[in-house]
Amino acid sequence: MKTAQKQAKTTRMTEGTIWKQILAFAFPIFLGNLFQQLYNTADSLIVGNFLGSNALAAVSSSGNLIFLMVGFFNGIAMGAGVVIARYYGAKEMKEVQRAVHTTIAFGLAAGILLTIAGTLLTARILIWMGTPADVLPESATYFRIYFMGSLSFVMYNIFVGILQSVGDSRHPLVYLIISSIVNILLDLLFVGVMGFGVGAAAMATILSQFLSAFLCFYRLLRKSPEEYRVSVHAIRFDLPMLKQIIANGLPAGFQNSIIAFANVIVQSNINKFGKMAVAGCGAYSKIEGFGFLPITCFSLALTTFISQNLGARQYARAKKGARFGILCSIVSAELVGIFLYFAIPLLIRAFNRTPEVIAYGTAQARTVTLFYFLLAFSHCIAGILRGAGKASVPMITMLCFWCIVRVTYITVIVRLIPVIEVIFWAYPLTWTLSSIVFLLYFLKADWVHGFEK
Repeated sequence: MKTAQKQAKTTRMTEGTIWKQILAFAFPIFLGNLFQQLYNTADSLIVGNFLGSNALAAVSSSGNLIFLMVGFFNGIAMGAGVVIARYYGAKEMKEVQRAVHTTIAFGLAAGILLTIAGTLLTARILIWMGTPADVLPESATYFRIYFMGSLSFVMYNIFVGILQSVGDSRHPLVYLIISSIVNILLDLLFVGVMGFGVGAAAMATILSQFLSAFLCFYRLLRKSPEEYRVSVHAIRFDLPMLKQIIANGLPAGFQNSIIAFANVIVQSNINKFGKMAVAGCGAYSKIEGFGFLPITCFSLALTTFISQNLGARQYARAKKGARFGILCSIVSAELVGIFLYFAIPLLIRAFNRTPEVIAYGTAQARTVTLFYFLLAFSHCIAGILRGAGKASVPMITMLCFWCIVRVTYITVIVRLIPVIEVIFWAYPLTWTLSSIVFLLYFLKADWVHGFEK
């Protein structure tokens, strides 16, 4: 019992020095996302070097379609994390238990549903996106196999969300490092040594994801403090708790889906420029994932920090932590953006040495990377508001700018100026607009008002 109490105390973010707590929580998330990005990128690197440009285009354009299919459920999982963190901060441990087991039940149902939907709809969505004909067969193979393992990445996100909501970002990091190494080794074995196609790269990802999900589940089942330890027999839907989770997660889920839908529209416009454009922009998207790491880790850290401290009624502490997290995120994101601006040709060359592929990837990077600070600011404010139970604000803001404005801009301007750079500028434009709205809201609105009342 003493050990459990000690463990729980070290994961509580309502005590101690603010900047140390945020950095100590954010750094493992950063490393974890780094390794996750590594094994997401491993597919493209290995496939691009061993199987060529067509296979690279099939694999590396995967991000938008995958996020379209899984983004909604990940948003619900984020809402569950907010609920758990709030009860954990308030030390209402019976409610923590109800929330944890309801969240796992939801994840199991969502994983099964996504497996069926993804397997059946993948080919139709790829055709609708205008995927080049010579890339379509390999793309369909990759995605169909990938979505057969939907349960693995849904449950992994569920388990990680639970651990992070109680302040444990260290163990997910360890498990992700293990699964990343396994994924890269399997990619090299299946594709590099045995010469299998893109489907084998998807299979390597699935197997490694199941491993990380199992390790997280084992931690929750056997090694966690009693406050949030999982019991298999207790996994069921608690309807009042499920309503809370959905109420907190639905805006984030809807937000993820509409942003992913807008990005699928963007991808369909890129597809019109041919397979070299698809390969080059797909390679950049993998590199961009590394640029987003400081943004993601601080926005997630802020959501947990704000949730726990508002649950504990520490309003001044929540506000100080919000300001510190925003500053760290925008500075680190911009430094990464500057580095990528200059290094991008060499990085694209690691995926494929075709000059056209390098040119397309470099053009996209040098349009957007210097604006990463705007993306960081928007994501941090969104994370803060989700932690404060105001998830509808970022949902509406991003619906307006990252979906409606982005799609409208591309639909109209590309017809007038049919060059691919017009598509690239959609991102800095919409990041700027959302940042202006978020800044005005953050300065003028009291986002802890409801809790103070």
